[in-house]
Amino acid sequence: MTIEDDELIKDFIVESQEHLSDVESQLLTLESQQDGVDVALVNKVFRAVHSIKGAAGFLGFEVLESLAHRGEEVLNRLRNNEMRPTNLVINTLLKATDRLKGLLDSLETSNEQDVTEHIVALERLLNADSAVVEELDRVKKVDAPEEAVPERVSECASQRDSAESISSVIHDAAIVSAVDSTIRVDVSLLDTLMTRVGELVLARNQILQFTGELGNTDLLRTTQRLNLITTELQEGVMKTRMQPIGNVWSKFPRLVRDLAVICGKEVRIEMEGKATELDKTIIEAIKDPLTHLVRNTVDHGIEKPEVRRSIGKPVEGCLTLRAFHEGGQVIIDISDDGAGLNLERIKIKAIEKGLVSQEQVARMQEQEIAQLIFLPGFSTAEKVSNVSGRGVGMDVVKTNIEKIGGSVDLQTRPGLGTTVKIKIPLTLAIIPALIVSCAGNRFAIPQVNLLELVRLEGEQTTKSIEWIQGAPVYRLRGRLLPLVYLRNVLKTNVASEAPQDVINIVILRADDRQFGLVVDRVNDTEEIVVKPLSKQLKGVAVYSGTTIMGDGKVALILDVLGLAYASQVISKMRDGALVDPNGRSKDANGEPQTLIILGTGTSRRLALPISQVARLEKISKEAVEYADQQEVVQYRGKILPLIRLASFLGLESNDTSEDNLLNVVVYNENERSFGLVIDKIIDIVETSLQINHPSAREGLLGSVVIHDRVTDLVDLPAVIRMIDCPSLSQLPSFV
Repeated sequence: MTIEDDELIKDFIVESQEHLSDVESQLLTLESQQDGVDVALVNKVFRAVHSIKGAAGFLGFEVLESLAHRGEEVLNRLRNNEMRPTNLVINTLLKATDRLKGLLDSLETSNEQDVTEHIVALERLLNADSAVVEELDRVKKVDAPEEAVPERVSECASQRDSAESISSVIHDAAIVSAVDSTIRVDVSLLDTLMTRVGELVLARNQILQFTGELGNTDLLRTTQRLNLITTELQEGVMKTRMQPIGNVWSKFPRLVRDLAVICGKEVRIEMEGKATELDKTIIEAIKDPLTHLVRNTVDHGIEKPEVRRSIGKPVEGCLTLRAFHEGGQVIIDISDDGAGLNLERIKIKAIEKGLVSQEQVARMQEQEIAQLIFLPGFSTAEKVSNVSGRGVGMDVVKTNIEKIGGSVDLQTRPGLGTTVKIKIPLTLAIIPALIVSCAGNRFAIPQVNLLELVRLEGEQTTKSIEWIQGAPVYRLRGRLLPLVYLRNVLKTNVASEAPQDVINIVILRADDRQFGLVVDRVNDTEEIVVKPLSKQLKGVAVYSGTTIMGDGKVALILDVLGLAYASQVISKMRDGALVDPNGRSKDANGEPQTLIILGTGTSRRLALPISQVARLEKISKEAVEYADQQEVVQYRGKILPLIRLASFLGLESNDTSEDNLLNVVVYNENERSFGLVIDKIIDIVETSLQINHPSAREGLLGSVVIHDRVTDLVDLPAVIRMIDCPSLSQLPSFV
């Protein structure tokens, strides 16, 4: 059983216990009612038992599922007025509920228990006529001998003793149930805690800035400790609110299967990025919209088997769910390989329902026509069914996503399929960002959108920038990237802070496409606290949030995708990639890779894939200790071995820093971490690797040319294998 399965079972136990917590009192309330059955109350009990049955069946707990199923059938009779909540009925249900609780309590240790007695009792109710049940109940009340009472007391005492014994065994075995090891915390309390941590991060940033200016070594050491503690606290608090989106997606395979049967189709579902974590409040907000989109895809998007066969498609349609983080935001794609949207039919239906006029439709482009499906009351279904056709759905999807500050985009290709992209923007988070200046103001760019930095000086400012159809482009390794001048987007006349012969370009990625953002000055990277935009700025597409800098001033966070749309970079690039006819965006060796360029010695350059880098740290030189003749530091509760990369590779080191700090690249392998000590970090670039000169030295793959400079490519796994000290893995962690 995997860790993921263990987590599912724990969540199931906790949620089921919560479902059952109120069932007993609700059943007793039903029994006491004399004026008829409270259907709403019965429905509450029914939903609780139904949820337990469904989850138990999904997880393979057959005993639990069978008992819950029989109880559900009795409750269904009650809510349909086919049975009265007599004493006999309620008593039988209460006993079944007690047994369900007992099964849940022991679920972690055993799933093989006998529930035959309870199932037989429930089936006796189901098989008996309603009048017979009421008569049995009356006879039982009248004829029950008083001697039965002591027997019942004795039975209860006995059960209290087949319970204390189990409890003792569990205690002796030191087994802690999921309920005991889990605590439910109000989301508003977590919001408050997160806000406080955000303020702490802001204060940390200010202290770091002032400490650097003072140059006090003791204060600097204390500040670095504060920085580490704050970072760990921040990560811990954020994790308390995060849940994998797989928790929501786990219900979709069954939903797709059932809908496919109802619609007479064959559909499989594929899911990518199930581990992508989202805030708890976002998880709750997107459950219904995602469910509706999945239903819509099966019902409207994917064709029936005979249709797919006739046009040469596989008989089985495919629905793909994909989730990933981009720019500190969560992107969820719902795609299918179906027929795509019938734009002509959408136009006709929209006009028929009076949602738009003939003249308005005539002026619309294809993308605008596709967006009509989000209008309230729109539906292309010929008849209303239990799946769709009521005209309530896509507009609610859009509304619910926008309520949490998100957006919904739709792309369709006739005959090939449709993709709905949900973008959930930043609400409250702490992310690394690049700080830039333009027109006298500072802006933050989420680091996940950042590819590399380019600085043009002197003649390069005129020679390297070209114009295509009136738009500026920059030639980067044979590829012409569109340029966006931030001051033009801001529509400002404030003089530039950069010298006239200098151009700073930030190469960014938006929607899998690249462009260059021209700014006045590039400052530094730092972790920022993201706060939502004010009402006045929410309508400005180029901003995604705000933050408070170390000096207490406010900076706006740029929405990279919004910038690309506002400057029409995305539309231009979709029309055709701006590639030099004689150039290539990647070489024959394969896909481009993002590399981190390291400096050592006076002129030696090293590179390694950034995918191998877990974290970049600055560690005080005084924190270095020794274990097993190896330099180590205490890092995040563990011992981190240090590798002086230059010395190990036989290269000259030239660490001229005067701040008493080591530049360390943290690398993880097989649940272990290593720290590479380097002189400096020069750049982060994306390039295709073409090894021009293979290396005979172990630890180096060879030499490549990056930005017209010869650079050695480090074989990091080989380096670790050569110096790995097995005894270090046995050292204890610090508490």
